[in-house]
Amino acid sequence: MGRVQPGMVLPSGPRIAPGDSRGLHPVTKEKDTPMAATLQDLLLAPQTEPDVVADCLKLIQQEVAGKSGVSGTAVKLAYKTANAFASGYLQHTVESLLPEMVTELEPYWAEFSASGASGFGDYLVKRGDEVSEALLSVTDARAKLSDRPTIIKAYGAVRGSAAKHVTAALPAVGALVQKHAI
Repeated sequence: MGRVQPGMVLPSGPRIAPGDSRGLHPVTKEKDTPMAATLQDLLLAPQTEPDVVADCLKLIQQEVAGKSGVSGTAVKLAYKTANAFASGYLQHTVESLLPEMVTELEPYWAEFSASGASGFGDYLVKRGDEVSEALLSVTDARAKLSDRPTIIKAYGAVRGSAAKHVTAALPAVGALVQKHAI
């Protein structure tokens, strides 16, 4: 069949919107207009996901470096522990958590996209506690399933203050998502 071209009818379903060579915006039959791509489609596409993971790792490093005080020291120690645990551990962790994190962000992205607002980071900040807890639900679930006592202990040491750190990072998280989604 070759390369997917705009306007083609794919054997498995919808036509691709004109101007969309990636096939991320199928055309609905009802209105013959492109459907909005989901955040999953945008961030987890094979050509995009490696860049998203790399930017997530940079963001984590920047956020950790900027921490201070008692809770900042705990965050830095947990980060150091995770980095020292095994080569590539943090990258693997980000890669494995990303799909679930994107799932948690999906409803906020849909609302943001429909609202016409200009900055996803600002949109997330306005819902800070709710978004932070949604994202932390992913890491909490993963921590419960872990069989690595060192990692469980490090996570437990920072979990109490995690919501405030996640909330503080939401502008940067939103900017990262928007960079790769638009």
